[in-house]
Amino acid sequence: MKGIILAGGAGTRLYPLTKNTSKQLLPVYDKPMIYYPMSLLMLAGVQDILIISSPEHIGLYENLFNDGKSLGINISYKVQPEPKGLPQAFTLGEDFIDGDDVVMILGDNIFYSDSFISKHLKPAFASGKPTVFAYRVQDPERYGVVEFDENFNVMSIEEKPNAPKSKYAVTGLYYFDKTCVEKAKSLAPSARGELEIVDLINMYKNENNLKVEVFGRGVAWLDTGTHDSLYQASAFIEAIEKRQGVKIACLEEIAFSKGWISKEQIKAFAEKNSGSTYGQYIMREVLGDDL
Repeated sequence: MKGIILAGGAGTRLYPLTKNTSKQLLPVYDKPMIYYPMSLLMLAGVQDILIISSPEHIGLYENLFNDGKSLGINISYKVQPEPKGLPQAFTLGEDFIDGDDVVMILGDNIFYSDSFISKHLKPAFASGKPTVFAYRVQDPERYGVVEFDENFNVMSIEEKPNAPKSKYAVTGLYYFDKTCVEKAKSLAPSARGELEIVDLINMYKNENNLKVEVFGRGVAWLDTGTHDSLYQASAFIEAIEKRQGVKIACLEEIAFSKGWISKEQIKAFAEKNSGSTYGQYIMREVLGDDL
């Protein structure tokens, strides 16, 4: 299975923070925003990851991650010349997907739960069924809204409806089979000139080949698209890390726990970054007596 992180967009709602950088590189407490979706893919066992970003920002991600070998993964990069809707990720990533299933996550979405992977992601992937992931919200009219039956089959999906048929918003996480590429190619732009993810999802629904995975109360879904939500996400991460003494989205820790990098590799990284709390955390909590 392949993973795509969509890290494009101008980040206009976060101006002037995004005047000279990509939104997905802004800090969420103590790490770049993109570390959080990257960690989710890694925790789910995905080792082939494509990052899609704008021409002016793609080099920043290449400088941050290089080829991914330091994390025991393979990272590729693709330029999105101009944002033309979420399904564009599948046409841009056609060669990368190469006939495989794919999970796509938006680079500004953060999910948190200690059972997120085992309870929600891995069962969805194991089913092989194209899946959208939904979260109950108080104001569904602001989101894409999914309606589903008692067997979690999708009945309808509407974008920002005036009269929502449910309180469940579609999050920025999607799992599709290899046909997503051809489906995306067949889409026509909407009135706003973009390919709409709702249209692609409806193609699967019309084939009776779409499930919904519902996140319960134990899952936090954080959007970081505004100044307030970015601050709130940082405060949320800070509170958990300081209360529990663990780091969320520590990529080197995940890679080491998966056996993708060696003790020597993570030790060298920790020593090189011993002046930061990030490096000190790895020394203290990950390596401990093995230093």
